[in-house]
Amino acid sequence: MTSPILGRRRWLKAVSGGAAAWIARGPVILMSSQDQENRQQGTRKPRHRVIDVHCHPRWIGHNGARIIENMNAAGIDRAWLLSWELPEREMSPDYYSTLDPTGIGIPFWQVIEVAERYPDRFILGTTVDPRDPQAHARVKSAVDIHHVRVFGEFKLRLRYDDPDALRLFHYCGELGLPVTFHLDVTFPRQGVPSSRQWWYGGGIENIETALRLCPKTQFLGHAPGFWREVSADADQEPLAYPAGKPIVGRGRLLQFLDKYPNLNCDLSAGSGYTALSRDLEFTRKFLVDYQDRMFFGRDEFSNRLYDLLVSLDLPEAVLAKILSGNAQRLVPL
Repeated sequence: MTSPILGRRRWLKAVSGGAAAWIARGPVILMSSQDQENRQQGTRKPRHRVIDVHCHPRWIGHNGARIIENMNAAGIDRAWLLSWELPEREMSPDYYSTLDPTGIGIPFWQVIEVAERYPDRFILGTTVDPRDPQAHARVKSAVDIHHVRVFGEFKLRLRYDDPDALRLFHYCGELGLPVTFHLDVTFPRQGVPSSRQWWYGGGIENIETALRLCPKTQFLGHAPGFWREVSADADQEPLAYPAGKPIVGRGRLLQFLDKYPNLNCDLSAGSGYTALSRDLEFTRKFLVDYQDRMFFGRDEFSNRLYDLLVSLDLPEAVLAKILSGNAQRLVPL
């Protein structure tokens, strides 16, 4: 049986391999059949405005110019451009296959560099480490000087119910910044790991305290540790990316969505795509039921999520909310 870590490494390897192909040939845009005519005329023209809520600079070989080229070809109007600040000791070595090796994580200066070149295309996001005594001052400075609108991607080897994290989440709510957080869990889920694992945030149970104590802060959940919780058998599931497995019952993610109106879903990356593609009958109902809490994002440079959403034959009003309406409500342009 494939271990969760090996599964994640294989996914990263596949993504980084795709990046090499993009660098050689230019970005490959995956198209739904109904958009082929528009694509042949030059660029994709989606039926609705598209805002990507999860984009990073210098990620998978994409500098600012290549991000804009890809966005234009995909018909994406705006993107939330997010940093990822963390100590080097907390960064999994797997990420060196997809990140710029000149820095640690995705420092905020890389976000600023791209956004200053293309100011009309990006909404800026930043993060800080809540263990830093200057964390609140740094966030406030980023808002005042660089007009940051989003706090993300928050991704640390720190349980998200840590008191310093809770204070920071509460402060983001006061500043009107939605928080995009990343969860990676350890395996076995309710046991002692047999080796060192690169977990981030703890489990979904660790975010519940933040949802309860920071009701004015809007949270967007992301990554394998978040999306595996759509299924009620998450604690027994040995894979980080359980592709093709039917959804069982109502997982904790759905229970939290019902209980906490400040929880939202970032649909990006392999984790979001895996969760949505593993059981299409569940997915369509899930997206309709929670249509005001779903946010289109990629965290990559393909269009597979867009094509999946279009294939589900969602009501047009629902699709419009997911592609951009919810993002514009949370972070008005």
